[in-house]
Amino acid sequence: MNLRRQLLLVSLLTLILPWAGCQFISETESALREGQQHMLGGTAKAIADSLSQFSLELLATTSARAGGRIYAHPLESAPFVDGYMDDWTVPDGAMVNLRGKDGPVRYVVGAYSQYLYFFVSVRDNTVVYRHTGEGGIGSHADAVTLISVDGSSRTEYRLSAEAPGEIVATRVTANREIDETRISADWQDTGDGYQLEIRAPRNLFPAAVGLTVSNTDSAGTAGVASESFDRDGPGPLVSISPVLQSVASGYVQPGLRLVVTDRDGWRVAAAGNLSLPDENSGDAAVGAGWLRLIYNLILEPGDEAKLAEPAPNGREQLGYIAEALSGGVPEPRWFRNEATGTAVVSVARPVWSGNVQTGAIILQQGTDAILSLTNRALTRLIILTLVTTIIVAAVLIGYASWLSLRIQRLSNAAELALDEKRLSSSLPSALASDEVGDLSRSFSSVLRQLGVYNDYLQSLASKLSHELRTPLTIVRSSLENLEHEALSAAGQKYAERARDGTDRLQNILNAMSEANRTEELVKNAETERFDLCSVLRATVAAYADAWPEREFAFSSAVSDAVIHGSPELIIQMLDKLIANAMDFTETGERISISLQREKDSIVIAVANPGQPLPEAMGDGLFRSMVSVRKGDAGKHLGLGLYIAKLIAEGHGGKIAAANTGDGVVFTVTLAMAKTSPAGRAPTFQ
Repeated sequence: MNLRRQLLLVSLLTLILPWAGCQFISETESALREGQQHMLGGTAKAIADSLSQFSLELLATTSARAGGRIYAHPLESAPFVDGYMDDWTVPDGAMVNLRGKDGPVRYVVGAYSQYLYFFVSVRDNTVVYRHTGEGGIGSHADAVTLISVDGSSRTEYRLSAEAPGEIVATRVTANREIDETRISADWQDTGDGYQLEIRAPRNLFPAAVGLTVSNTDSAGTAGVASESFDRDGPGPLVSISPVLQSVASGYVQPGLRLVVTDRDGWRVAAAGNLSLPDENSGDAAVGAGWLRLIYNLILEPGDEAKLAEPAPNGREQLGYIAEALSGGVPEPRWFRNEATGTAVVSVARPVWSGNVQTGAIILQQGTDAILSLTNRALTRLIILTLVTTIIVAAVLIGYASWLSLRIQRLSNAAELALDEKRLSSSLPSALASDEVGDLSRSFSSVLRQLGVYNDYLQSLASKLSHELRTPLTIVRSSLENLEHEALSAAGQKYAERARDGTDRLQNILNAMSEANRTEELVKNAETERFDLCSVLRATVAAYADAWPEREFAFSSAVSDAVIHGSPELIIQMLDKLIANAMDFTETGERISISLQREKDSIVIAVANPGQPLPEAMGDGLFRSMVSVRKGDAGKHLGLGLYIAKLIAEGHGGKIAAANTGDGVVFTVTLAMAKTSPAGRAPTFQ
């Protein structure tokens, strides 16, 4: 893994900061909410204790027949009686379902000022209207009947229509029906039945109220759908108590909602709003989708916020409210809407009058203040840490790129400093005062020492050749004089060994001198324009005559191989390559010489079987005094291929070696001659 990626991974550690911040915000939010719950619980207990004095109002609607009561929803304005409920201000789900003959019967009751409003929707496959002039209690027609019970008195108000539109209600007496003009109603047909809107004075239903629906078919058979009261008939009408509503309104503050129920859970007062004032409410909502997602992850989950809303049918029946209605003290509840970010804390407490439970209260408070605080803190935290992380990552990546570039430049300069002819000790970042500068200066020091040693090695052959030639001449002449002396058999043997040694030393000195002479010849050789193919063909033929124990093969894939250069030096280069091939082949093996063209260059290839080259040798094979021979390494100084390289590069070409699988091939690439007159070959640098 490179330095840039390592520093990028290190920069990701800065994400620990937002994680720790989110944990802190989550704990802070939990602590604030718990404090709010305790405060709300204490407030609810105080309100419940103060409401104990209103036991009469709470018990006024309580009945043993709790299931038989009809709830009148408070309306914000008086609906226009037209047979439609688009102007009714009741919550969704407020309509009550009854089971009818042809399908469900749905109704809802509302209260405004001194009037009660009824809306009834009936599923009826065949609507049967009352015929004009038809009267009597037993008339066969579809009808809706309102029932009022006050003590032992029972009154029925029957509504049936002769046609859609306004209708007149009738009060059913013992023998006949009497028009009741105090009741207004409007009948409208629907695609699957009809719907009826009714307005009646509240004083017509002083105690209990009931509702029945008569469904009559064309044959005169009647079916009745009614509220499933009990067999004793209608139950009390439950509505908001003006006294309790006024008292509840005095307790609430901004952001609080108070709901008062009787001991059966029916809502008799509701005041307050969970929303904060406009100037603060805007901060409570979590804005961006990604921010809301993070916010939902760190906050404790709660029940759906819709459950905190007052029950649409008027009767509160959630578990924690039912526990309070049973006299218990339930734990506070936490409601939250993940989509909008709104949250509500709700507590329920029983209301006692002495030892008698008269009802319960539900006190709710929106957590907009807490959410606004934690939301702003979370927003600042995320923005700050995100920007910080991006800046840190960008700085680290930039620094890593700059540092990697410096190291790469130093690495490239160090590789280029190892030139075949000279060493350059000048490296980048040498003036820097950091660790890379120290490394550059250390490399420069090593390269200077290596350059001195390389210069010494390059001049070693010349120095040895010069310094050893005179002592060798003295030793050689002494041995020649010693041959004229009378020597014992052992002395004669030692003299012969000494002469062989001097011969070997002489060969070494000659090879070293040859390398020096070749280098000078390459620098000063006169070039000419000649056909390389003809020269190689004649030279290979001479090799075949000189070494009949080897097989030489020459092939040429080009007809025009004219180059600028020195034929003598080219032949000398080929001699070194052939001599190298001879050393690694056995009697009868083939040495192949080929000539081919590659673009504007001529390639000479000398291939021979034998042991492969070491993989790690590379271009080091062509350096001075380098040899890969094993058995007779002492007889070779490794100057042959070095001389071949001098000649190839002196002609502006290059030389290379590669393994072929069953041997080795040496290739020399030379530039073809241009049409310009002959000149000097490129000098060896």
